[in-house]
Amino acid sequence: MERNLVHVVGAGLAGSEAAWQLARRGVRVRLFEMRPARMTEAHRTGLFAELVCSNSLRDASRETAVGILKEEMRRLGSVIILAADRARVPAGAALAVDRNDFASIITRKIESHPLIEVVRTEVTTIPDGPAVIATGPLTSAALGDALSQLIGPRSLYFYDAIAPIVTAESIDLTVAFKASRYGKGGDDYINCPMNEAQYDAFVGAMLAADKVELHPFEQPVYFEGCMPVEEMARRGPQTLAFGPMRPVGLIEPGSGRRPFAVVQLRQDDCLGQLFNMVGFQTKMTYPEQRRVFRMIPGLKRAEFVRLGSLHRNTFVDSPRLLRPTLQLKARDNLFLAGQMIGVEGYVESAAAGLFAAINAARLISSRELLVAPSETSMGSLVAYITNASRREFQPMNANYGLMPEVKNSLRGREKRRAMSERALRSLDDWICRNSIEAPDSSPTVTTQQLEGTIKPL
Repeated sequence: MERNLVHVVGAGLAGSEAAWQLARRGVRVRLFEMRPARMTEAHRTGLFAELVCSNSLRDASRETAVGILKEEMRRLGSVIILAADRARVPAGAALAVDRNDFASIITRKIESHPLIEVVRTEVTTIPDGPAVIATGPLTSAALGDALSQLIGPRSLYFYDAIAPIVTAESIDLTVAFKASRYGKGGDDYINCPMNEAQYDAFVGAMLAADKVELHPFEQPVYFEGCMPVEEMARRGPQTLAFGPMRPVGLIEPGSGRRPFAVVQLRQDDCLGQLFNMVGFQTKMTYPEQRRVFRMIPGLKRAEFVRLGSLHRNTFVDSPRLLRPTLQLKARDNLFLAGQMIGVEGYVESAAAGLFAAINAARLISSRELLVAPSETSMGSLVAYITNASRREFQPMNANYGLMPEVKNSLRGREKRRAMSERALRSLDDWICRNSIEAPDSSPTVTTQQLEGTIKPL
């Protein structure tokens, strides 16, 4: 067995982050990625950390749990957040990226790191020695079988759906208008307004449209944060008007009135040539998507560069299988990370890879493994997914409900700010106490600082 070597399987968000964090701590990494020789149902390229769903890493504000998580990752030298900051495109309060630039930055940095060996092949067995498995929700059948032999056949799954992307030049801006809700972010979004009759016709057409059929033995279990739009519509005729199509904070420039409903489009590339249909994940067939979505005012002549799709996402029963260090209970030198452990979202997946790498690096240097502070966004999320007392387990985003309450009567924004400040104080103290070196523990860490060389632990 080679010394000072960790195998990382999968070069998605979690695997890329894990490889980077290990290498910057002086650990040799052998990173396995099967793409492009073997593609998944959702990926299109061989780039590392390819985004297959939205191009948004969600809210960037420190008044949200995912915003706090991003800042925690910055302070820990995250390559994913570094790339996101560089590839950022306008999206109001959200951190959205040009997906090709984002993945290209990460791929170049990892492939050029002297301690990372990239192996482009499918892994069909669990590697011997210290390893991080981060193959995501689209883990290949062979590796999934190997993992099942280790952890048992019991597993969970849900279905994830991808939203369509349209070209900017095909959007009719005599009908649609640019604005962000309540003016936050200026005119970062394109809004397609509907009156009540248009909305009712659109919802009816969507419900009646042909859908992609599932296999008879597969029961759909959807994650609430990424539910197909037609599934939301089934819950009631007004569900979408109070969900992704809510018109609050938006006024039509021509009429001066608030529309009955809107479809928002978010910039998907740095040149502003592509726009993502926000919240419109779908399992409609491709012909039906073209027909139904062109009913949206402003999208009558929409040119779709990507249509929505449905794919099965698998994840393990983490409360039963994982320690709070993200070690597999059945094998101490094997760590699991990313969406396959039940964290939902790009940032959360990368954070799991980052945390697993910190502990994998400590394991091979015979140092005590760590549990992240529960006051932090990262720590509260890991605590949730590894809570052995949990009977029913579903994927989870970072959110304030996972974090301990503050010891005062603050509410609303004041409470969120207090939780944010406490989280970052707790993280800085954790970094200091455990000699977890980071480029800069200040809130104003820069891209240049993140690229600096870090001494091994």
